[in-house]
Amino acid sequence: MKMFLFAAASVFALAACSPAVEEGTPTVVPPPLETSEIPADAPPVEDVTLVDVVATNPDFSTLLAAVDAAGLSETLAGPGPYTVFAPTNEAFAALEPGQLDALLLPENKDDLTRIVSYHVVPGKVLAADVPAEEAATATASVNNLALSVRRMADGTVMVNQYKVTSSDIQASNGVVHVIDGVLIPRMEE
Repeated sequence: MKMFLFAAASVFALAACSPAVEEGTPTVVPPPLETSEIPADAPPVEDVTLVDVVATNPDFSTLLAAVDAAGLSETLAGPGPYTVFAPTNEAFAALEPGQLDALLLPENKDDLTRIVSYHVVPGKVLAADVPAEEAATATASVNNLALSVRRMADGTVMVNQYKVTSSDIQASNGVVHVIDGVLIPRMEE
């Protein structure tokens, strides 16, 4: 539980370090959710929400704790659609010592919510929909902070400075992409 709180807190702290989406900056508008976007060989996802995807994967136990502590479980179990950039437990463990524990404290819930929300984009964005790096577009998180989501020349998808290590994990209300770091927005935004 402490690890989760630390992770959640770290997410919020990182979210505070990211720039807000400025007027006039091009943004990525995710395509509407269509059943044709789900591969035919994918398992049925009618009743599997984003929270279920996170809860059933032991590599996301810290993220799940952060989502719960931030009070966002109900939102991520709602209709969506959302795209979640999900840091693993290993990513949370790489935060500064004590950072996650501090974020998980009740008095830091606002910071934690800011960080966790920074990992969520409205709409369903599949890896194939991510624009090329040279497009220089900004993607707004649900808390309207800018993320740099882009496809590199080698096909790697990056979110800010972190790499997507697994993509397009389907849920009934969106999609999850695993990332190898915790996104922390700048706090002054």
